[in-house]
Amino acid sequence: MGDGLVLGLSLIVGVVTLLPFWKSTIWWVRVTEFPRIQWAVLALVLGCSWPWTGWPLAVKAVAGLGMLACLIYQGWRIFPFTPLARKQVLSAKHPRPSDELTLFVANVLMTNRAVDRLLALIRRYDPDLILLVETDAWWTNQVQQALAKAYSFSVLQPQRNTYGMALFSKLTLLGPEVRFLIEEDVPSIRTRVLLRNGVPVWFYGVHPRPPVPTEDPTSTARDAELLVVGREVKAIREPVIVAGDLNDVAWSSTTRLFQHISGLLDPRRGRGFFNTYHARWPFLRWPLDHVFHSKHFWLRRLRRLPYWGSDHFPVLITLQFAPEAGQVQEEPEASREEQREASEKIATARSDSAPQAAVSFSAGSAGVAGVRAVRSSA
Repeated sequence: MGDGLVLGLSLIVGVVTLLPFWKSTIWWVRVTEFPRIQWAVLALVLGCSWPWTGWPLAVKAVAGLGMLACLIYQGWRIFPFTPLARKQVLSAKHPRPSDELTLFVANVLMTNRAVDRLLALIRRYDPDLILLVETDAWWTNQVQQALAKAYSFSVLQPQRNTYGMALFSKLTLLGPEVRFLIEEDVPSIRTRVLLRNGVPVWFYGVHPRPPVPTEDPTSTARDAELLVVGREVKAIREPVIVAGDLNDVAWSSTTRLFQHISGLLDPRRGRGFFNTYHARWPFLRWPLDHVFHSKHFWLRRLRRLPYWGSDHFPVLITLQFAPEAGQVQEEPEASREEQREASEKIATARSDSAPQAAVSFSAGSAGVAGVRAVRSSA
């Protein structure tokens, strides 16, 4: 590796390590948080390369220490998601099928047509609940026709802008809604799911717009949608699950703020990265697809499923409802500063948005029946 290349790459690693400290919502600042694993590996390689360059000793020492500092910081941010860290969610000791819920989450990639491979995965793992995002009319029709017999309840919001959503359930859905919380063309799903033991669980499906030039030049709308959901679930004392493609990584400042505002737990902590994107690029992967839940659950199973045709890997998780879990699992808490930050982010996003519509669905045994739109202030 040439001396000039080592210097140039070291400067890049230093800049991208420092940029997230800037609270700006500009897309090129926020996306530097995504590849923290890659930045850490690059910092390690560069740190080992500096002694062999022809630069003066003082330059080598400063640059080498700089790369060590970058490695330590990036490693500190991703460490909670390694098996060496403490688990935030404890494992269930014994199976209790009536208390369990298995959830399958997948971004289908709207232009992808490998529906048969997706359906094969669903049939293999037989989940109770399926959340699909990026579903247009074609995807909705294909999956609904295949799953209608096994999954009696569904909430369908096909869209052509890659933000369509579909929820299929074997379990009874109570009062499901499709809502547009921040942006008029980005839906989310809210419903209660009745477990086999009769306990109702709140379920939120989300897929906010990512901060990339082709979608949104800032993370304002994405951050606000997550924080609106976070504040809402914090006020719920019943069991809660929030899942979907959040277009944010597990170790970002926004995801940490969401956890503190919502009080929800991350079952990946202490278990692994579970990188779900990009499925076709092994060296550029990070965890974009998430499942968070309240302290009322133990974890029975968490898996990243095989590649099937999308640019995202699916996630499969089985949670076990256990009232005693809430007594030993500590939920995150937001500081006053974090509450203030969340309020500012939500207010900024809402000041840029027109009033949105919340569309309510009543799900019957044959699926969704009845639609009404309710205007709500932003």
